Amino acid sequence: MTSVNDLVVARPAETCDTDLAEGPWVFDTVPGYGPGSSELDVIPEPVIRPGQLPPAYQRMDEAELHARIAAAKETLGERLVILGHFYQRDEVVRYADFVGDSFQLANAALTRPDAETIVFCGVHFMAETADILAREEQRVILPNLAAGCSMADMADEASVEACWEQLVARFGTEPDADGRVPVIPVTYMNSSAALKAFCGRNGGIVCTSSNARTVLEWAFERGQRVLFFPDQHLGRNTAKAMGVPLEEMPMWNPRKELGGNSPEQLDDARVILWHGFCSVHKRFTTAQIDAAREEHPGVRVIVHPECPMPVVDAADETGSTDYIRRAVAEAAPGSVLAIGTEINLVNRLAAEHPDKTVFCLDPVICPCSTMYRIHPGYLAWVLDGLVEGEVRNEITVDEHVARDARVALERMLAALPQPLTGARA
Repeated sequence: MTSVNDLVVARPAETCDTDLAEGPWVFDTVPGYGPGSSELDVIPEPVIRPGQLPPAYQRMDEAELHARIAAAKETLGERLVILGHFYQRDEVVRYADFVGDSFQLANAALTRPDAETIVFCGVHFMAETADILAREEQRVILPNLAAGCSMADMADEASVEACWEQLVARFGTEPDADGRVPVIPVTYMNSSAALKAFCGRNGGIVCTSSNARTVLEWAFERGQRVLFFPDQHLGRNTAKAMGVPLEEMPMWNPRKELGGNSPEQLDDARVILWHGFCSVHKRFTTAQIDAAREEHPGVRVIVHPECPMPVVDAADETGSTDYIRRAVAEAAPGSVLAIGTEINLVNRLAAEHPDKTVFCLDPVICPCSTMYRIHPGYLAWVLDGLVEGEVRNEITVDEHVARDARVALERMLAALPQPLTGARA
């Protein structure tokens, strides 16, 4: 049974670390600095601790970095494609050939087969996915190797394998009379290539926030229950909107036997949720929604499904980053919209739609500090390297991992997101 304590995993910080305004090389290698919305988040180990950006690039001003990036792009031409996530800072997004959420960028990685190099301005698991889906001859570069994801780190391969062994010991592997196997694994895109491969080997699939409902429908057709990791909130909010009761969604704590559940709870489960979360989206609260409604009567509140369930329930709508983007674009002039997601996207939407009032629910407005680690200095450095014939910060996934991960990712790409309807999941 899910409790309130399961939903509120940590008290949001009251202040955001102002160091995020500095060059990310200042804190890339500082031990213990949290990867999420504030320095109070504790980074799970192990984590990539790369060397510093060369000092020359740290000292370059905005004009010089812009000139270098523009010149390199012109020189490399069609041999290069730059992908940028919606949460990326504006001074990097301006150079992207494609901007989107993780589902869209996974597709975009396939749209330029003639490009020799994909530079992914996102985080590590996104670059891994691009390498898995890219042609063998294509190279994938992540400008700053410290751009990881704390949520992805909350589910490691050993812990998931241990969980799976306990579930197989409990339920076996034989399908029921309807041909449904006991458990189908579903991993959120925010996970390592190894966990995507785990799903591919075990009849599972990858999902994004765009297509989570479609993926769960796919999984329920094939399995009696779903193991959903690493984000508990996306799994809970999506399944709840599909009519799954909370008592049929136990939490799996990897540090406890049977995940901290009784055998009977697992027997009755339809969705087994992993104990993971997004450091940015956990900051949003129902009090923030109440404040927005008090200050702006008639405000339309839209939040990301990585937010805790009480926040999603209190909002008018919930949806992926692309859902939010389209909802704002299609809103009538004069609309007032309060958004519960990462601040770079919210600020960009506000700037793109000056005929509407668009603001972030969280007054502290912390960015995703791992996404923020992609800075123009890093982009200029890796592009200069390509011009000079040197591939810097290449991301490669071993073929034995990529083969199984590709199976799960191809299932994901076939599970198309449902159209924009205003639904809560």
